Amino acid sequence: MSRRLVFGVIAAAVLVALAGGGVYVYFFSSLHTAPQQLALGSASPTATASGSTAGLAGKWTVASGSQAGYRVNELFVGQTTKHQAVARTSGVSGGMTVAGDATTGYQISSITVTVNLTGLHSVDQVAGRDVTQRDFIVSRQMNLQQFPDAQFTASSVSIPGPVSGTKVSSTFSGSLTIHGVTKTVSATVQSQVSGAKIEVAGSVTTDMTDFGVTPPQIGFTTVDSQVVIDFDIFLTKAS
Repeated sequence: MSRRLVFGVIAAAVLVALAGGGVYVYFFSSLHTAPQQLALGSASPTATASGSTAGLAGKWTVASGSQAGYRVNELFVGQTTKHQAVARTSGVSGGMTVAGDATTGYQISSITVTVNLTGLHSVDQVAGRDVTQRDFIVSRQMNLQQFPDAQFTASSVSIPGPVSGTKVSSTFSGSLTIHGVTKTVSATVQSQVSGAKIEVAGSVTTDMTDFGVTPPQIGFTTVDSQVVIDFDIFLTKAS
């Protein structure tokens, strides 16, 4: 092999290495963002439901504007800092029944929230990557064709009164069903009366392996098994 050809091969190899390094930095740099966890918004200054907190008793139904989703940490190959993958859906339905008043406190029963997981879409950003490709992997890993919904139910929760104009914090247990498996989980929530609606936001932390779901593992990414399910739900009073 001539010296000129040898130098040409070496130069080409250097260029390929530099190009590859550039692509690597571009794809796996720290240029990534994730939205904040879902939380309560600013309460409407208008009158509370039915004009007073006494009007809270009755049946309430999940309304438009509600969201739910997941947050899970993933680690790209060659990186030491994990990125938080975030996906959300507005396919939320369900309801609850409220009894009591501002003096004695409120008893909330028949709590049911169903989330259509097929509507999940990634909302985080990673430079150089189409994060929506993750959604296909999640759908396959969770077998959403067979198990399209997740459901949370709780039989009874006590909330002290009054609640008008305040954010009320509570923690309670319920049953979470995902992938055809039901487990008892603890939900941490805040709630407030906002105009003619009740808004409830919070999270549930769990492990996907508890529901028979294996964390997705692909060539350049590993995924933690711990998942934070967050939600921001609006309810209107049934007529």
